[in-house]
Order: sequence, then C-alpha cells, then structure tokens
Amino acid sequence: MIDQRVYEMFRDIGRDMYVHNLVSSHGGNISVRFGDRILIKRRGAMLGRLKPHDIIETGLEKNDSGVALASTELIVHRAIYKATPALAVVHAHPRHAIALSLTRDEIVPIDNEGSYLLKKVPVVSVEFASGTKQMADAIADALSAYKIVFLRGHGSFATGQTLDEAFQWTDALEEAAEIIMYAKILNEEMIEYRRMSDSYSKW
Repeated sequence: MIDQRVYEMFRDIGRDMYVHNLVSSHGGNISVRFGDRILIKRRGAMLGRLKPHDIIETGLEKNDSGVALASTELIVHRAIYKATPALAVVHAHPRHAIALSLTRDEIVPIDNEGSYLLKKVPVVSVEFASGTKQMADAIADALSAYKIVFLRGHGSFATGQTLDEAFQWTDALEEAAEIIMYAKILNEEMIEYRRMSDSYSKW
C-alpha cells in the first residue's frame, strides 16, 4: 500500500506536468527513491490522472513482481539513482526543447530565470533513444555533472532531492526553450543584459 502523502506528491506533480504541456496524455514518467526501493509511475498510466495503483514499487538493484508493471524507462531511473545522489527523477517530453535538441548539442537559456537556474543543458544523443542500456548509461553519466539533461529528439531527465525540485528544472528548461524559439521568430539582434553570459556555454 502506497503512503497517501507519497501518492498525493506523485498525483500533483504528474498533473502539473500535463497542465504545463511537458508531456502528452500517456508520455513521461516520474520516480522517487527510498533506500534500495524505487517508486515509479506504472507503464502506460496517464501522468495527468494518476491513481494510487499507478505507482509501482520495485527494487533499485533487484527485479521483483513490480518490474512487469513499472515504466519502460525503469532501467534509466535505476542507472540515474546509482550514479547520482538524486532521490527523485522527472522525465518529460517538453515540445519546444525537443525541437531545439534536433539542431544543437546544448540548450543555453537566454532568459534571466533560465540562465540563473540552468546555465546550460547538454543534449545527449544515442542510437536507440528509448529504454535501452546505452541510453541509461549516457543519461546517468551526464547527470553526474548536471541537474537536467536532454536526450536528442526524446525528452529531458531531471534529478532532485524531491519531485518538486526535479519538476522545477524541467519546467524552467521548457520555458527557456520557448523563449529561444520566440526570439528566433522575432529575428532581431539581442540586447545583452547578462554579466559574463559568454561563460554560460562553458558551464
């Protein structure tokens, strides 16, 4: 039985992700770690309408009966928890950021909040970009140095000590990506307002 407070945390963050257009109806997944156990969204569940039975418990290291129901990205979440001190992971499919990931190797925010919170977000590319060991290893390795990374053409993976924190990085990234897109539509010379902005791409 999942603790009511844990369920409400999953439910609220999942709903916020859907409302903020960070996932489609059945896309994305979220998880938290408790010692050697992981709680993760059920495979095929809708993040915007999570019910208590949509939260699956399984092992960090060992498979058990929960594996069959867990998200297909469980392998990635496990790799992240093993490689980082994260206690929560948010995986989203933010649309503007996905578009940017198809044309660059890093997303460098140009807005004030995105610059302050993220500096830059590396874009990782793998041959098989969904639920593979290659993908899991690449994402976990990148997250050892960054709090959020992007898998080209697929989506973002963010870590935090709470789901709320990982959600913040995810939402900030999509806002930054949308602002970059709007600036490109304006197609006007940008007036620089940030001190040491040239260093952001080297972060």
